[in-house]
Amino acid sequence: MKLTLCASCVLGRSGFAATLRDALNGVAVPAQVATVECMSGCTRPSTLAARAPGKTTYLFGDINESDLPDILAFARLYHDSPDGNFVDARPLGALRLKAIARIPG
Repeated sequence: MKLTLCASCVLGRSGFAATLRDALNGVAVPAQVATVECMSGCTRPSTLAARAPGKTTYLFGDINESDLPDILAFARLYHDSPDGNFVDARPLGALRLKAIARIPG
């Protein structure tokens, strides 16, 4: 799984990518964390994308540091899902309401 944070958004400039990387290592979820310049989610900054081969790709907006527990829950569920889809999104907490796009794998 690869999680990509917009480096142009406030959260991307704050060093959150390192915080996220450390948190994922702490819960043993294998993931790459990267930043990229502008993800064109400017109407809903800060943006975060999640993708993996053969799985649905997600783009989230309005992400802030308080979303970290929900991002970790998402990462665990996404890792365990064979296709990246979820029967019940409620375990994602507020993150489920921050989805901008779901792109089929």
